[in-house]
Amino acid sequence: MSREAGQDCTGRAACLRDLDSTECNPVRVRTAFRCRAYPDQTQQAVALDPAIVIVAREPDGRWYVTFTVDADTPAPLERTSRTVGVDLGVKALAVTSDGERVGNPRHLERRAKNLARYQRRMARCQNGSANRAKAAAKVARAHRKVRNARADFLHKVSIRLVRKHDVIVIEDLNVSGMVRNRHLARAISDCGWGELRRQLVYKCERYGRRLVVMDRWYPSSKTCSACGHLLAELSPSTRRWTCPSCRARHDRDINAAKNILAAGLAVARTFPGDACGADVRHSGSSRVRSAVKQEPQLARAGIPVLRGGE
Repeated sequence: MSREAGQDCTGRAACLRDLDSTECNPVRVRTAFRCRAYPDQTQQAVALDPAIVIVAREPDGRWYVTFTVDADTPAPLERTSRTVGVDLGVKALAVTSDGERVGNPRHLERRAKNLARYQRRMARCQNGSANRAKAAAKVARAHRKVRNARADFLHKVSIRLVRKHDVIVIEDLNVSGMVRNRHLARAISDCGWGELRRQLVYKCERYGRRLVVMDRWYPSSKTCSACGHLLAELSPSTRRWTCPSCRARHDRDINAAKNILAAGLAVARTFPGDACGADVRHSGSSRVRSAVKQEPQLARAGIPVLRGGE
């Protein structure tokens, strides 16, 4: 398999120093690289023969070298016999069917004041001047810190889910449509739901886990996870509600995560050979399974799973 730079054969981050622009004119790249790999927990330098080498410069002035090499496929993780449903949100980034809540660090909101100050300074500079170029570099560095902090956090969340569970069920959120709401666009974009799903897709495929993606129209929040009763309406501000049929008291997010898990297990049992669920492209095939056609049967098939304690 091919793997891009930044990771060695064991999956650890490779140590690549930033390149100074004064030392990269012209850029000379050798056909063989030497990086650090740790196959036996001992430091050892190995030679690599990259297929693709890319030297790029970002707006903040940093240079990066990216190369693609052939590496062995990692061994699948040991089975844990655990399944989990994940409900994504803004206040809490992820809520699992086990009751675990992953807080939203709001990386962009934390640096919003500094970013606004840098942008005001850049706006006061004359176009094409050296001072404007320096101010633009400061704005780019602020964005880079936000981007790197968000990516690091999402990697930690995704790998923890993959290591602990054999089957992971998530929703197919219409992020591009949700960011059209100008009141929530910044908060939704700061969450990184799409990036989290992308990481779960390739990590589940790499480590032998199963990822099921549920239909975006599945009413997970309005369905009672105990008896299957479906509410006619449920406002977004309602965080807790009582089922009128069985009188069970539900937390909105945990109840949604339980319903997502139950429906996902029904999909996984219906299509046992699939590594992924709805709307996820299967590895080695261009076929994409439609989730809309499966949706009417998911809620009814998933509720008995919860009753049985699974």
